[in-house]
Amino acid sequence: MPKEGDDKRQAAREVIDILQEISDLLNTNLDRTELSLCVSLIENGVNPDALATVIKDLRKEPGASKRVSNAPAE
Repeated sequence: MPKEGDDKRQAAREVIDILQEISDLLNTNLDRTELSLCVSLIENGVNPDALATVIKDLRKEPGASKRVSNAPAE
């Protein structure tokens, strides 16, 4: 019989799976880890619009990693 913690982890994985599909459709270039971090930040009170702005600004930084700097800044 599955434990309650296992059920919660499975539900969290399913949510991230769905968010990853949406992210892919929107070409956000965020991986599962980045999406999980964004969800966690938002759940802890970070303004989603402010978070999106920070991500866009970081992608514009000349010292950003190649994967991030090549991502479209929407």
